[in-house]
Amino acid sequence: MSPLLVVILSAFFAGAVAIGVTLAIEKWGGVVGGFLGTLPTTILPAAVGMRMNLGSDAAFADAMLAAPAGMLLNAGFLFLWRALPGRLPGGSLGVRLAVMVIASLSAWLASAVALVVTIQALQHRGGSMTVFGVAVTLAIAVVGVLACLRPMPAPAGTRRVGPVMLLARGVLAAAAIGVSVWVASLGGTLSAGVASVFPAIFLTTMVALWVAQGEAVPAGAVGPMMLGSTSVAVYALVASMSLPSLGHALGSLFAWLVAATCVTLPATMWLSSLRRRQIRLGVR
Repeated sequence: MSPLLVVILSAFFAGAVAIGVTLAIEKWGGVVGGFLGTLPTTILPAAVGMRMNLGSDAAFADAMLAAPAGMLLNAGFLFLWRALPGRLPGGSLGVRLAVMVIASLSAWLASAVALVVTIQALQHRGGSMTVFGVAVTLAIAVVGVLACLRPMPAPAGTRRVGPVMLLARGVLAAAAIGVSVWVASLGGTLSAGVASVFPAIFLTTMVALWVAQGEAVPAGAVGPMMLGSTSVAVYALVASMSLPSLGHALGSLFAWLVAATCVTLPATMWLSSLRRRQIRLGVR
């Protein structure tokens, strides 16, 4: 299969599966919907595409082991959507939303550049990418738990996100994954790994829900989505070994099952229990 066709197919699949996440948050509310929305989805076609386009298993492993650090950046990206809105000056919804988009994306891009430089320095000094990836994944889990412990209103949506926003969500997700696979085909291993977790899903989720539902629904989803990022990081760690060993289909399925059963399932149960306690305390 040609590298260009791999890019196109990866992007198309990523865009298709991305649209359902906003609908999940609308249906189940910020807590459960926000967490389920972070199951490994768009990283699946990204991983397969990079595995096909990269020239060696070692390069593929480096790309996947860089992805957890990108998810840590995404946790910071999400935190801004909880912390900044209350500090913004008054104004129309459009102005406040534009400020949030510009501020959060600028912070992510600056951090991504610093991250790639840091990882390159780590590799130059002989550091282990596996240890780095595991350490970052644990950091994501800790940050996510702390974010969920702070009570935040997490209502379900009362209005549907329009088809234009849903389409924009799919297009942005497809673009992010397509670019990451394309960068991998050019030999940009670390950049591809970070680009594979560009917060297209999180950005379109925050924007779509802010416009359709107001600020409460996306703010309530931030903590669970931060914690849910751990499952994507775990998928990347496992996929770095399972895809070369088991092949694209079985390797992807194995990594997804590990992430879903070891992270998503227990964390969803904990979040549901935590949410019930918060409701008893009057946090709606």
